[in-house]
Amino acid sequence: MMNLSIASPSSVAIPAKFLSSTSKSSFNGLQIRFPFSCRVPPKAACTGGRNSPVVMMAKREEELKDIRAKTTEEINEEVVDLKGELLMLRLQKSARNEFKSSEFRRMRKRIARMLTVKREREIEEGVGKRLSRKLDRKWKKSIVVRPPPSLKKLREEEEAAEKSA
Repeated sequence: MMNLSIASPSSVAIPAKFLSSTSKSSFNGLQIRFPFSCRVPPKAACTGGRNSPVVMMAKREEELKDIRAKTTEEINEEVVDLKGELLMLRLQKSARNEFKSSEFRRMRKRIARMLTVKREREIEEGVGKRLSRKLDRKWKKSIVVRPPPSLKKLREEEEAAEKSA
């Protein structure tokens, strides 16, 4: 707990070594210099916390194992679904509905991981960068637009509510 008290300027005594007499700015007040620095250790130095780097790396490794276990077709399907979810999040944001802003980053990272694994597989097969881009363009053109899973779930809930009402 921190106590804060306000004193009048005449009752506060500040040592001269903390005051800067040569002020080069247009600021006419007091500038206080402290001979010591107040440094807080970075979060990464903390161990055992909820967002500890060790825990985050373990989650990431686990997620990569899950992604690598999938076939390329499954990865493509999930990328399409995640991009649809990302679109839904953007629509929620533009409509000023409630949403978790952290979901943007999480989804983008997940999409990037999946595309990275997909590219790693292409490299193993000996597919060059130029051919990979050409195949990627073909794949993007072949995508059939469909509603994302969250929208499907929302529609099912609405239909169930209508049936019960």
